[in-house]
Amino acid sequence: MARGSAFGRSRTHRGALLVAGVLLCGLASPAPAARADSATLSDPAEKVIETVLENGLRVLTLEDHTTPIVSLQLWVQVGSKDESRYTGLAHLFEHMMFKGSKNVAPEVHARLVEARGGRVNAFTSRDVTVYFEDVTAESLPLVIDLEAERFSNLVITEESLAPERQVVLEERRMRVDDSANGRGFEALMALAWRANTYRWPVIGWPEDVQKAPAEVCREFFETYYVPNNLALVIVGDFETEATLAHVRRAFGSLVEREPIPRNPVRQPEQAGGRRATVHFDVQGSLLFAAWHAPATGHADAEALDVASQILSGGRSSRLYRSLVYESEVALSAHGGYWELQEAGLFYAMASVRPGASIEEAEALLFEQIAAIREEGVSAEEVEKAKRQLEVSLIEGLTTNHALAARIGRETLAFGRVRPIAERLDAIRRVEVADVQRVAQTWLQPEKRTVVQVVAPPPREEGAP
Repeated sequence: MARGSAFGRSRTHRGALLVAGVLLCGLASPAPAARADSATLSDPAEKVIETVLENGLRVLTLEDHTTPIVSLQLWVQVGSKDESRYTGLAHLFEHMMFKGSKNVAPEVHARLVEARGGRVNAFTSRDVTVYFEDVTAESLPLVIDLEAERFSNLVITEESLAPERQVVLEERRMRVDDSANGRGFEALMALAWRANTYRWPVIGWPEDVQKAPAEVCREFFETYYVPNNLALVIVGDFETEATLAHVRRAFGSLVEREPIPRNPVRQPEQAGGRRATVHFDVQGSLLFAAWHAPATGHADAEALDVASQILSGGRSSRLYRSLVYESEVALSAHGGYWELQEAGLFYAMASVRPGASIEEAEALLFEQIAAIREEGVSAEEVEKAKRQLEVSLIEGLTTNHALAARIGRETLAFGRVRPIAERLDAIRRVEVADVQRVAQTWLQPEKRTVVQVVAPPPREEGAP
């Protein structure tokens, strides 16, 4: 199941997902009878306690002394979709939050956590910005104080912004401007989403990053980095009452803001196919395609997830077999259903083998999409895809970091944490006919967006 791309700092921590064997035994067997019973499956997130402070800060705690680790995550409900006059501000603030506050010098926050064996990082997406620390229990009070300090007293001046602008521009150069994949994906987003703000790159346009003045950045921080726009999640080895008392002391002085402005993100229905070509110095061309799909939580979500697994869930998937193994026109092929809070995309991409035809790769890719739309899929394919999705979902139970991420993400998206049993049951209800139906509904050829990244044409002799 694909998720939205996010930009993080250089020390990005993905959180190892070590799946307990007892959970996997019930999910990996091909016999339906061996499945774990969703009604009896233990879900730690059901024990979450939500406390709302007087200033609107939502604190979600899950005390669990199984391992001596605590994951603290601050989910800020602001992403690139909320930007208006200047793009890239949400991502810029992910960097700025490590560059010093009134009482903590630049980079000292991270050094204090890492010196105690902890891990600290952040990421920005189109919907949210997230800051997290994974530490041992004795370091939790320090982490709470450090987070409260930078949320209360962040230093925002032209002097503190200038070096971070350059860091972001260099990051953009490496990830987008000098990357064929980055160029293609950015072009696909801008072309597929014509109206809503999801079309803007999370990292921002270079001119905006360079020119956004300090007063605009300060206004952005004061608008969105407010307690009633945050969810503070703490999972692991701590004492709930003592920790909540500490959180109240540290964060209670933050002042809420009402209302918090939001950009409209409604996308008009696509009336016809869209196509663009990006010239880039590549040996093998790149192919990107996308279709508009529903936002997270839609009734078709699980069937679209199953369709994406059948098409591109590993080397035995339809796209990989057709484009990489059988025709040998591509080095890789993958895609998925990308859920966002206000909209979604179903996407696919292929890295074309040097010397092979991108037109042939495109024809084969769309042939596989059409086959699901017109002929459907087999019961065996659906069963395998559902097992893959179930295993992926169960992995979210296996570490404090993964649990905290699930709690924060779902609290902001749905206002609650959906029980694992509810999620498993939704996956298991998907039938063969559902997969064909969602393909016919969402993956129509006249509503697709296509981007080809190809080498520029040879220059004529004497041309500049």
